[in-house]
Amino acid sequence: MYKYFPHTADDIQQMLDVIGVRSLDELYAEIPEEIKLHGELNLPAEKSEEEVRHIIHDLAAQNKPLVCFAGAGSYDHYTPSVVPYLAGRSEFSTSYTPYQAEISQGTLQYIFEYQTLMADLTGMDISNASMYDGSTATAEAMMMCVGAAKRRNRVLISSTIQPAVMAVCRTYAKFHGVELVEVAEKDGVMDKEAARLLIEEDNAAGLIVCQPNRYGIIEDFTGLADLCHEHKTLLAINTVASALAVLKSPGEWGADIACGDAQSLGIPMGYGGPYIGYLCTKEALVRKMPGRLVGATTDADNRRTFVLTMQAREQHIRREKATSNICTAQGFMCLYVACYLSLMGPKGMREVNEQSYASAHYLHDALLETGKFEEVFDAPFLNEFTLRVKGDAKALREALADKGYLLGVPTLFKEDCLTIASTERRTKKEITDMVELIKTIAL
Repeated sequence: MYKYFPHTADDIQQMLDVIGVRSLDELYAEIPEEIKLHGELNLPAEKSEEEVRHIIHDLAAQNKPLVCFAGAGSYDHYTPSVVPYLAGRSEFSTSYTPYQAEISQGTLQYIFEYQTLMADLTGMDISNASMYDGSTATAEAMMMCVGAAKRRNRVLISSTIQPAVMAVCRTYAKFHGVELVEVAEKDGVMDKEAARLLIEEDNAAGLIVCQPNRYGIIEDFTGLADLCHEHKTLLAINTVASALAVLKSPGEWGADIACGDAQSLGIPMGYGGPYIGYLCTKEALVRKMPGRLVGATTDADNRRTFVLTMQAREQHIRREKATSNICTAQGFMCLYVACYLSLMGPKGMREVNEQSYASAHYLHDALLETGKFEEVFDAPFLNEFTLRVKGDAKALREALADKGYLLGVPTLFKEDCLTIASTERRTKKEITDMVELIKTIAL
């Protein structure tokens, strides 16, 4: 009956004998009859492969693809066609756990390359083997600050960070006994004076800031690291990974921890994922860093090999005393990022950002010229910006969605404001066509 179950009737009987039960019916006897399923599952009959393909195709056809001018943490960047091909190579992606170094050298090597590339991109000493996403990476950075501090459980966080990241940090803080204090914003950026006053109270384990921030603004952190370190406070900077190719890196700002989402490094947008959080740090904090860490060494024949290192921090050894309960890496996404960065190189990454910058600024100016938008902040931005709609922003987005365009993300706490993004994938024609359509929509 259960042809895909590996256990034979004899196997099942042996297990029942061990626990002292005569039959499966006796095993489930305590479950009330009214909640048991009496009959077959409501599943369709078996179908051929071709029939299944048609069903999946029809379901997919119900999706309505939109030209994407939205960001807020997830960005529509181009993925070179060779990336998924390389990522599918069995030499890299295996079914073996990295803990079995003898048979998982491909997996360990691409993780090592990912770590090397991310450490270089962020200007930090060490990268771990990735986290679930940018939100959990930032929450883990918060926990690192507390773990490295002496008798301090207070962490400051800029209110200009993405709302989703803030929400995850608050959840972590609540269940780990961390006092998370929001630093107020002023004119779209973190209020430096408010941050200074909080830091000078000498009770903060860390300060988390973001670059660019939730409004797309590029913030200035000059002198912030010195102020933090003077008061024994660690500085963590959350950055959109792709922007690190052209913006000042966390290492250059003097940060102790760099964190964020690396989805912008060649990973296509999906319906909720997948994402990949990066977490990099200075060498002094490596023992407080969660997750796996791959190192290079040599074997008995003096050949270069890769192994998991510093495992004493991890959950499978220290259990509840582990640095973090996260012991999983986004391995396949590490491979995607490593392939993307290797193919693009510094020149390619700069070109991606230059094209995104030009596209976003062209769109920004074109929207203002319609007379239906107005500036919210007079501040520098890369490829994302915030404008106020002179009318019903929700109605405008819905009207554009009906015509095939996704315009921005509603900006929380800012009435009728949209945070809009444009990348190197958006063409001048797409922008012009959407702007011309906007001119015809009554607000």
